[in-house]
Amino acid sequence: MTSKRVRVSIPVFPECDPSIIYGVFDTLWAAGRAWDNVKGGTPEGLFEPRLVANDTAPMEIITGVRIVPQERIDAVEETDIVFVPNVVIWPGQSPRDLDRPLIDWIRTMHAKGAQIYAACGGSIVLAEAGLLDGHEATTHFAYAPLFQEYYPEVTLRIERILVQTGPAQTLYCAGGASSWQDLALLLVAKHGGTEEAIRMSKLFLYQWHRDGQLPYVSMIQNVKHGDAIILRCQQWIAEHYHSRDVVAGLVGEAGLPKRSFDRRFRAATGYSPLSYVQTLRVEEAKQLLETSHAAVAEISEEVGYEDEASFRRLFRKLTGLTPGQYRRNFQPPVGMIGRAGSVRQSA
Repeated sequence: MTSKRVRVSIPVFPECDPSIIYGVFDTLWAAGRAWDNVKGGTPEGLFEPRLVANDTAPMEIITGVRIVPQERIDAVEETDIVFVPNVVIWPGQSPRDLDRPLIDWIRTMHAKGAQIYAACGGSIVLAEAGLLDGHEATTHFAYAPLFQEYYPEVTLRIERILVQTGPAQTLYCAGGASSWQDLALLLVAKHGGTEEAIRMSKLFLYQWHRDGQLPYVSMIQNVKHGDAIILRCQQWIAEHYHSRDVVAGLVGEAGLPKRSFDRRFRAATGYSPLSYVQTLRVEEAKQLLETSHAAVAEISEEVGYEDEASFRRLFRKLTGLTPGQYRRNFQPPVGMIGRAGSVRQSA
């Protein structure tokens, strides 16, 4: 155990959601303290978490919850760690509207030697601060298009839950919303040892997301590209994705030379036609695995693959899991969903 508590500043933006703010705060407050207390020992504590913002006046954040920051950023000249919680940027909103003084303060803390941890959409804050330019990062998969638009200099590793990055490897990004738990456990392990991190995972029922983010990624279909022909083709795919020779049929539907169509389709959607069809098929298979008890062979055929082995290889490539593993991870426990129903009824 360290004799001096590690100072952790948690910046609060109006775009933050409270679950991560309070989850991070409570976990770090408990580290080195709660387990000993449960066992009847003397609490010591590893971290000193503090909520910081431009002002200490009550702040209404995105869910309508009011948070009272504990310290003004102009009073925090140094900190050991900045833990940036998720910020929510809705479609049509711009990350340029985020609190600039707070972003500048984060950049200053990093320049003074603070390590920066960013959970989920918190990576957007680091990108806005210019800390990720020329480096790898991860974030929630839903923000991939936003990064492509605003931060082309950042190499996004959307399949990963954790990425350590930056010139001195002092920036840490985490993927989807609950991956803040991975960051918190990582912090506990670094400053309190592996055993304390294990104790915290037991106390709070946290689990490392060892499979990465791929199992959770959902297809984001770009339908706002303004290309009427490609949009019509996307609608056609949605109705014919399970058919044989679907890509050839798609080219015919477009009425364009194949090379021209391929370039135009990728420019509009971000996918090649084949990748788009494969991804859509796997998305449909994921839903069937989540909601039905049909055999994998039956699901494979339902989404357009007569060769079950080919389907299994593709599924694992796109999700990081076998179909069986995916079903075990994501299908609700027995009793929470109905047992009856064929594949077609579940679809």
